Amino acid sequence: MGFSDIPPPGRTRTPDADVVVVGAGLAGLAAANHLTEAGLDVTVLETTSRVGGRMATEHVDGYLLDRSGRLLCNDWPEFGRLPALSGLEMRPFAPGALLRADGRTHRIGDLRRAVGRLPLGLAARDVPADAPRTAPSDATTRAGRAERTDRRTRGALTTARALTGARSRTSWGISRRGQGRGLSRQGQGKTGALDHARLRSALARFAAVPRDRLLTRTELPAAQALSARGLPARTVGSLVRPLLSALLCDPALTTSSRVADLTLRGFVRGGCALPAGGMAAVPELLAAALPEGTVRTDVTALSVTTNSVTTRDHGTLACRAVVVATNAADAGELLPGLRVPDFHPVTVLHHAVDEVLPLPPSLLVDGDASRQGPVSHSWAASAVDPARARPGRSTLVTSVVLGAAAGEPVAELDAASRTQLATLHGVPAGRWSLIAAHQDPQAVPAMPPPHDLRRPVRVLSGLYVCGEHRDTSTAQGALVSGRRAAYEVLRDFGLPLPEEDRPLSKAA
Repeated sequence: MGFSDIPPPGRTRTPDADVVVVGAGLAGLAAANHLTEAGLDVTVLETTSRVGGRMATEHVDGYLLDRSGRLLCNDWPEFGRLPALSGLEMRPFAPGALLRADGRTHRIGDLRRAVGRLPLGLAARDVPADAPRTAPSDATTRAGRAERTDRRTRGALTTARALTGARSRTSWGISRRGQGRGLSRQGQGKTGALDHARLRSALARFAAVPRDRLLTRTELPAAQALSARGLPARTVGSLVRPLLSALLCDPALTTSSRVADLTLRGFVRGGCALPAGGMAAVPELLAAALPEGTVRTDVTALSVTTNSVTTRDHGTLACRAVVVATNAADAGELLPGLRVPDFHPVTVLHHAVDEVLPLPPSLLVDGDASRQGPVSHSWAASAVDPARARPGRSTLVTSVVLGAAAGEPVAELDAASRTQLATLHGVPAGRWSLIAAHQDPQAVPAMPPPHDLRRPVRVLSGLYVCGEHRDTSTAQGALVSGRRAAYEVLRDFGLPLPEEDRPLSKAA
C-alpha cells in the first residue's frame, strides 16, 4: 500500500509498515537493519536524494571528497555488530599522530607494544583488565633495539621504555634546512624527553583501563580534567590538549571528561581510519542490506505520531511505530520538548597538492600556540586511501577548521591555511590548490557535563528517537543509538531481542 491520507474516524486502516524510520543517516539505517532482522516491515524516509546524512562523499574532478571532517576509530565495536558492515574495508592511518608543537613535529599515541605486548587494536572486550604485562626476554630486548633503529622515523616505542618512563634521547622534528621535507633528529625543547616518556607511560596505562572504570571518574569539562591527570602542564598544553581538541572537534574542550576519556582511549587502542571509497560507503552498505524499496528518498516528514508520519508531498503513512532518526535540530522540530544541544561548527578544506608528501599517512595536529593558520588538524586522504584520488591526480589533503574560525569565508580560510599546511606537511605553499570546502555550523552536537552517554530513546510507546545526539557524537554513537531504539521497539511489540543482547538489555 502506498502513501494516503488517514481514514475518517471510525474506520480502521491497515498500516503501510510496521515501523517508519524518519531519516536515513547512520542511526536510522542501523535501526532499520535491526528491525528488519527481527522480521518487521520497515520503511525509511529520507528528505534528501541520498542516504547517509553528513556521511556524504562527493565526486569532484577525479577526487572523492568527504563532506564531514570526522574520522572513524578501529576500536569501535558497534561496526562489528551489523552484518551489513562486514564488507566494509577500513584504511588505517599510521599509528599514533604527528603533532606540531614547540616548532617541532612529535609522534604521540603510538602504543602498539605498550600494554603487555598485546595489539591495541583489539576491542575492549578482547583485552582483560588484568592482562599480564610480560617482561621482555634478553632476545626480545635485542630484537626490540634493532627494530627501533629501523623504525625511528615512525617513533616506535619499546615496552620497557613506554612503561618505565625511560628518558628518550631525541625527538623527531621538521628539518628547517629541508623546508619541512623530512624528519630530522632534534632536541626536545620545551617538552623534553622525560615529558614524552611520562606521556607514553600514562597513555599505556590509560589504554588498559576498562571502559566501565573510566565512567566512574568524576565528570568535569575535559579541559579542567586534564590538569588532574598527573602530567606536566606543558605536556598537557602542547601535546594532549591539541590532540583531544582534534578528536572531539571541540577546541575549548568543554566536552564531558568521560566522553574525552573514552575518545582518547579508543584512539590509543585502535587509531584512526577511513572507510575505503569515502565515508558514504558506510551508510550505502547499511542501505543496500535492506529489502528493496525500504528506503524512500526525497520524502520530507512534517509531523509524527505514534502511528503515522505526515509528509510534505506524499500524504500520510500509517504504521505501528515511528522512529525519528534525523539530526538533533530536525528531531527537535518533529518532537516538541526534545532537548536540542548546542553544536560545534566545522569547516572541511580539500586541497590538491602537486608533490609527493614526505610524511607517512598520519593524522597531523597543529598544537603550536602561535600557529599561523586556522587549521586544527589535517591528513593526506589519498595516502591513507588511494581510492580517493584517481590515478594521475595530485595528492588529496583534507584539513579541518574548528571553533569560531570555521565560520569565516572559505576564500579567507584557504589563503590563511596554505603557509600553515606547508609547514605541517612539508610541501611549499605554492603547491596547494583548493578543490572544495564544506562548512557546517551544526557539525557536531556538543557534549558538556553532565552528559548522559545513553540518553533515553523511547519517547513513549510507539514513538522513539535516535541519533548521535542521544549517545556520543560519533559514528559509533549513532550506530549504538539506532540499535537501542530498535530494541525499545521490539520490547514494546513483545518481540525477543537477539540472543547475545538479552542479558544486557537493561544496560543497552
